[in-house]
Amino acid sequence: MRFPAAARERLAVASYPFRDFIAGREDKPGGGKMELKEFAAHVSAKFNIKKIEPWSAHFRSLDQGYLEELRVAVAQVGGAIVNIAVDGEHSPYAADGSERERAMAFSKQWLDAATAIGSPSVRTNIRQAKDSKPNLERTAESLKRVAEYGAARNVVVNLENDNAVSEDPFFLVSVIEKVNSPWLHALPDFANTLAAYDEDYAYKGIEEMFGHAYNISHVKETEVGDSKDKIAHVDLPKTFGIAKQHGYKGYFSMEWDSPGDTYQGTAGLIEKTLLNLA
Repeated sequence: MRFPAAARERLAVASYPFRDFIAGREDKPGGGKMELKEFAAHVSAKFNIKKIEPWSAHFRSLDQGYLEELRVAVAQVGGAIVNIAVDGEHSPYAADGSERERAMAFSKQWLDAATAIGSPSVRTNIRQAKDSKPNLERTAESLKRVAEYGAARNVVVNLENDNAVSEDPFFLVSVIEKVNSPWLHALPDFANTLAAYDEDYAYKGIEEMFGHAYNISHVKETEVGDSKDKIAHVDLPKTFGIAKQHGYKGYFSMEWDSPGDTYQGTAGLIEKTLLNLA
């Protein structure tokens, strides 16, 4: 079956599923792994997709020279970076003000990196705090400042329903609505909430997330829960239907996070995504 070219243009491949194949900050140089700056060409050759979503752990550094090399490497293959998935260690809602400042500084550092490599957005994570349960007021105040920093650099800040405690979809939506900025949006992940909660709760959460999504979402078919005894199976037609109902026009980033071969799994996920977008 031939799929419309416009549908394929909305697809990206995340580097996270290929974490065992790509060198990152913790890998020693010369270890035989692919460098992140080679990933766009690799994805283009393997899957005929030009858009990538790199994971922060795959960046060797944030030095301007390295970021420029990455930007040029992606451009040379006619590719584009559509988002950076960023994972930090500090919580924006911690009761400790210095911890919140470190969380904001980390996010701002990656917004600068996004500007350097031409990414239109960054997904910043909300780490669980050691001294507090999720707090709407403190989270909103921190992310308001991060979104303002992103606005000054023309870079959108996205929030993903990843951590079941600190990134519950309904909590994220409350934060986004309280900040009320065109520079702060939701990044709906198809499977993360399903792995932590029952289907009714999860799909309602995904629907709320798509109501605030802008330019990026994560497509998954299955997800293994934290307890390892629950495997969530995504109803792809239903989830794509939710996206369509909300008029979502952004990218769908392939994030194969299931048992089996990563390359075969990603190729199959691409085909199923195109079928649902046809």
